[in-house]
Amino acid sequence: MTAPLHVPATGAQLLKYTAPGIVAEILARDPRLIIPVGTCEQHGPHLPLGCATIIAEQLSDDLSDTYKVLRAPTVEYGVNVVTAREAVGNSSVRRKTLHRMLNDLLASWEGCGFREFILITAHDHDPHQDALSTVITREARVRVVDLYAIRLDDLLEGQPEHMHGDEADTSLMLYLAPELVRMEWAQDFMMSREQLRRYRRGYLRVPKESAGSIGRPSLATAEKGRAMYERIRQRVSERIFLTPAPEE
Repeated sequence: MTAPLHVPATGAQLLKYTAPGIVAEILARDPRLIIPVGTCEQHGPHLPLGCATIIAEQLSDDLSDTYKVLRAPTVEYGVNVVTAREAVGNSSVRRKTLHRMLNDLLASWEGCGFREFILITAHDHDPHQDALSTVITREARVRVVDLYAIRLDDLLEGQPEHMHGDEADTSLMLYLAPELVRMEWAQDFMMSREQLRRYRRGYLRVPKESAGSIGRPSLATAEKGRAMYERIRQRVSERIFLTPAPEE
Protein backbone atom coordinates (compact mmCIF):
# COMPACT_ATOMS: atom_id res chain seq x y z
CA MET A 1 0.00 0.00 0.00
CA THR A 2 1.38 3.40 -0.96
CA ALA A 3 1.94 5.81 1.92
CA PRO A 4 -0.02 9.09 1.65
CA LEU A 5 1.82 12.23 0.61
CA HIS A 6 1.99 14.82 3.36
CA VAL A 7 2.75 18.50 3.03
CA PRO A 8 6.08 19.33 4.76
CA ALA A 9 5.77 20.84 8.23
CA THR A 10 6.79 24.38 7.30
CA GLY A 11 5.15 27.76 7.30
CA ALA A 12 6.51 28.51 3.81
CA GLN A 13 4.02 29.33 1.06
CA LEU A 14 4.87 26.37 -1.18
CA LEU A 15 3.58 26.68 -4.74
CA LYS A 16 3.81 22.91 -5.20
CA TYR A 17 1.12 22.25 -2.59
CA THR A 18 -1.12 25.26 -3.30
CA ALA A 19 -4.35 25.20 -5.32
CA PRO A 20 -4.64 27.63 -8.27
CA GLY A 21 -7.36 29.71 -6.64
CA ILE A 22 -5.26 30.29 -3.54
CA VAL A 23 -2.23 31.13 -5.69
CA ALA A 24 -4.36 33.81 -7.38
CA GLU A 25 -5.33 35.24 -3.98
CA ILE A 26 -1.69 35.41 -2.85
CA LEU A 27 -0.62 36.94 -6.18
CA ALA A 28 -3.20 39.69 -5.78
CA ARG A 29 -1.42 40.96 -2.67
CA ASP A 30 2.19 40.01 -3.52
CA PRO A 31 3.23 39.06 -7.10
CA ARG A 32 6.72 37.81 -6.12
CA LEU A 33 8.08 34.28 -6.39
CA ILE A 34 11.13 32.82 -4.60
CA ILE A 35 12.99 30.17 -6.61
CA PRO A 36 15.79 28.16 -4.95
CA VAL A 37 18.38 26.94 -7.46
CA GLY A 38 20.57 24.12 -6.18
CA THR A 39 23.17 21.65 -7.39
CA CYS A 40 23.80 17.93 -7.17
CA GLU A 41 27.54 18.04 -6.60
CA GLN A 42 30.13 16.56 -4.28
CA HIS A 43 31.34 18.86 -1.49
CA GLY A 44 33.92 16.47 -0.09
CA PRO A 45 33.34 13.05 1.49
CA HIS A 46 31.69 14.48 4.62
CA LEU A 47 28.76 16.39 3.06
CA PRO A 48 25.71 15.29 1.04
CA LEU A 49 25.54 15.90 -2.70
CA GLY A 50 22.64 18.28 -2.15
CA CYS A 51 24.55 20.52 0.26
CA ALA A 52 24.08 23.74 -1.77
CA THR A 53 20.45 22.85 -2.46
CA ILE A 54 19.63 22.27 1.22
CA ILE A 55 21.09 25.64 2.23
CA ALA A 56 19.24 27.52 -0.53
CA GLU A 57 15.96 25.72 0.22
CA GLN A 58 16.11 26.43 3.95
CA LEU A 59 16.66 30.13 3.38
CA SER A 60 13.90 30.20 0.75
CA ASP A 61 11.48 28.53 3.15
CA ASP A 62 12.32 30.89 5.99
CA LEU A 63 11.92 33.98 3.80
CA SER A 64 8.67 32.66 2.35
CA ASP A 65 7.33 32.03 5.85
CA THR A 66 8.41 35.43 7.17
CA TYR A 67 7.21 37.56 4.25
CA LYS A 68 4.36 35.32 2.99
CA VAL A 69 5.81 35.19 -0.50
CA LEU A 70 5.20 32.12 -2.66
CA ARG A 71 8.12 29.70 -3.00
CA ALA A 72 8.51 27.70 -6.23
CA PRO A 73 9.63 24.07 -6.43
CA THR A 74 13.42 23.84 -6.26
CA VAL A 75 15.52 23.72 -9.41
CA GLU A 76 17.66 20.81 -8.21
CA TYR A 77 20.46 20.93 -10.79
CA GLY A 78 23.05 23.58 -11.54
CA VAL A 79 26.33 24.06 -13.41
CA ASN A 80 29.02 22.15 -11.53
CA VAL A 81 32.76 22.70 -11.43
CA VAL A 82 34.63 20.15 -13.54
CA THR A 83 36.54 17.83 -11.20
CA ALA A 84 39.73 15.86 -11.74
CA ARG A 85 37.82 12.63 -11.27
CA GLU A 86 34.14 11.84 -11.38
CA ALA A 87 32.37 11.72 -8.02
CA VAL A 88 29.64 9.12 -7.67
CA GLY A 89 26.24 10.81 -7.86
CA ASN A 90 27.46 14.09 -9.35
CA SER A 91 25.06 15.48 -11.95
CA SER A 92 25.33 18.76 -13.80
CA VAL A 93 23.77 20.72 -16.66
CA ARG A 94 25.45 23.10 -19.07
CA ARG A 95 25.24 26.83 -18.50
CA LYS A 96 23.02 27.34 -21.53
CA THR A 97 20.75 24.48 -20.41
CA LEU A 98 20.15 26.03 -16.98
CA HIS A 99 19.72 29.44 -18.60
CA ARG A 100 17.12 28.18 -21.08
CA MET A 101 15.23 26.22 -18.44
CA LEU A 102 14.99 29.27 -16.17
CA ASN A 103 13.91 31.42 -19.11
CA ASP A 104 11.12 28.94 -19.88
CA LEU A 105 9.98 28.64 -16.26
CA LEU A 106 9.94 32.38 -15.62
CA ALA A 107 8.08 33.00 -18.89
CA SER A 108 5.37 30.57 -17.75
CA TRP A 109 5.05 32.18 -14.33
CA GLU A 110 5.15 35.70 -15.73
CA GLY A 111 2.32 34.76 -18.05
CA CYS A 112 0.07 33.93 -15.10
CA GLY A 113 0.77 37.10 -13.14
CA PHE A 114 4.11 36.96 -11.29
CA ARG A 115 5.97 40.25 -11.55
CA GLU A 116 9.18 39.65 -9.59
CA PHE A 117 11.40 36.58 -9.34
CA ILE A 118 13.96 36.06 -6.58
CA LEU A 119 16.50 33.37 -7.52
CA ILE A 120 18.39 32.07 -4.48
CA THR A 121 21.54 29.98 -4.83
CA ALA A 122 24.42 28.82 -2.62
CA HIS A 123 26.77 27.93 -5.48
CA ASP A 124 29.36 30.52 -6.56
CA HIS A 125 30.72 28.83 -9.69
CA ASP A 126 30.94 31.56 -12.35
CA PRO A 127 29.12 29.72 -15.21
CA HIS A 128 26.29 28.83 -12.78
CA GLN A 129 26.00 32.45 -11.66
CA ASP A 130 26.10 33.61 -15.28
CA ALA A 131 23.16 31.36 -16.16
CA LEU A 132 21.08 32.99 -13.42
CA SER A 133 22.15 36.59 -13.94
CA THR A 134 21.34 36.58 -17.68
CA VAL A 135 17.76 35.28 -17.42
CA ILE A 136 15.38 37.39 -19.51
CA THR A 137 11.71 38.23 -18.92
CA ARG A 138 9.26 40.44 -20.81
CA GLU A 139 8.57 42.90 -17.98
CA ALA A 140 9.02 41.11 -14.64
CA ARG A 141 12.00 41.94 -12.41
CA VAL A 142 14.61 39.22 -11.79
CA ARG A 143 16.79 39.42 -8.68
CA VAL A 144 19.62 36.92 -8.12
CA VAL A 145 20.75 36.21 -4.55
CA ASP A 146 24.18 34.58 -4.21
CA LEU A 147 24.43 33.67 -0.52
CA TYR A 148 28.20 33.56 -0.61
CA ALA A 149 28.45 37.11 -1.93
CA ILE A 150 27.63 38.10 1.65
CA ARG A 151 30.75 38.70 3.73
CA LEU A 152 31.51 35.85 6.14
CA ASP A 153 35.29 36.06 6.48
CA ASP A 154 35.16 37.44 10.03
CA LEU A 155 33.28 34.30 11.11
CA LEU A 156 35.90 31.94 9.65
CA GLU A 157 39.01 30.78 11.50
CA GLY A 158 41.09 28.83 9.00
CA GLN A 159 40.44 30.47 5.63
CA PRO A 160 39.93 34.02 4.30
CA GLU A 161 36.73 33.34 2.30
CA HIS A 162 34.19 30.72 1.26
CA MET A 163 35.72 27.90 -0.79
CA HIS A 164 33.99 24.54 -1.44
CA GLY A 165 32.82 21.94 1.08
CA ASP A 166 34.79 24.08 3.49
CA GLU A 167 34.47 25.65 6.92
CA ALA A 168 31.49 27.74 5.73
CA ASP A 169 29.53 25.01 3.91
CA THR A 170 30.17 22.52 6.71
CA SER A 171 29.26 24.95 9.51
CA LEU A 172 25.99 25.86 7.79
CA MET A 173 25.14 22.18 7.35
CA LEU A 174 26.04 21.40 10.97
CA TYR A 175 23.50 24.06 11.95
CA LEU A 176 20.77 23.28 9.40
CA ALA A 177 21.05 19.50 8.96
CA PRO A 178 23.64 18.00 11.34
CA GLU A 179 22.36 14.47 10.76
CA LEU A 180 23.69 14.66 7.18
CA VAL A 181 27.26 15.65 8.09
CA ARG A 182 30.05 13.12 8.71
CA MET A 183 32.73 15.19 10.42
CA GLU A 184 35.00 12.16 10.88
CA TRP A 185 35.37 12.09 7.07
CA ALA A 186 36.19 15.81 6.67
CA GLN A 187 39.57 16.56 5.06
CA ASP A 188 41.28 19.95 4.81
CA PHE A 189 42.91 21.15 1.58
CA MET A 190 43.91 24.75 0.90
CA MET A 191 44.35 26.67 -2.36
CA SER A 192 45.85 30.08 -3.02
CA ARG A 193 43.44 32.91 -3.84
CA GLU A 194 44.55 32.83 -7.48
CA GLN A 195 43.97 29.08 -7.72
CA LEU A 196 40.54 29.51 -6.14
CA ARG A 197 39.66 32.24 -8.62
CA ARG A 198 40.61 29.98 -11.54
CA TYR A 199 38.71 27.09 -9.99
CA ARG A 200 35.50 29.13 -9.69
CA ARG A 201 35.79 30.24 -13.29
CA GLY A 202 36.13 26.65 -14.43
CA TYR A 203 39.76 26.94 -15.55
CA LEU A 204 41.16 24.67 -12.82
CA ARG A 205 40.14 21.18 -11.75
CA VAL A 206 39.99 19.95 -8.17
CA PRO A 207 43.55 18.72 -7.48
CA LYS A 208 44.02 14.99 -7.06
CA GLU A 209 45.46 15.62 -3.59
CA SER A 210 42.07 16.93 -2.43
CA ALA A 211 39.25 14.67 -1.28
CA GLY A 212 36.93 17.02 -3.18
CA SER A 213 36.59 19.79 -0.63
CA ILE A 214 38.67 22.97 -0.63
CA GLY A 215 39.24 24.84 2.63
CA ARG A 216 39.23 23.74 6.26
CA PRO A 217 36.01 21.86 7.06
CA SER A 218 37.64 20.39 10.16
CA LEU A 219 37.20 23.80 11.84
CA ALA A 220 33.44 23.92 11.23
CA THR A 221 30.96 24.14 14.11
CA ALA A 222 27.20 24.49 14.41
CA GLU A 223 27.73 27.75 16.35
CA LYS A 224 29.56 29.27 13.39
CA GLY A 225 26.86 27.96 11.09
CA ARG A 226 24.16 29.65 13.14
CA ALA A 227 26.01 32.99 13.06
CA MET A 228 26.52 32.68 9.30
CA TYR A 229 22.93 31.74 8.60
CA GLU A 230 21.51 34.54 10.73
CA ARG A 231 23.72 37.06 8.94
CA ILE A 232 22.75 35.72 5.51
CA ARG A 233 19.04 35.80 6.36
CA GLN A 234 19.32 39.32 7.78
CA ARG A 235 21.23 40.69 4.79
CA VAL A 236 18.89 39.13 2.24
CA SER A 237 15.88 40.38 4.18
CA GLU A 238 17.26 43.91 4.27
CA ARG A 239 18.35 44.09 0.65
CA ILE A 240 15.58 42.13 -1.07
CA PHE A 241 12.46 42.06 1.08
CA LEU A 242 12.60 45.19 3.25
CA THR A 243 14.07 47.64 0.74
CA PRO A 244 12.08 48.52 -2.39
CA ALA A 245 13.79 47.42 -5.57
CA PRO A 246 15.20 50.25 -7.71
CA GLU A 247 13.17 51.30 -10.73
CA GLU A 248 14.38 49.93 -14.07
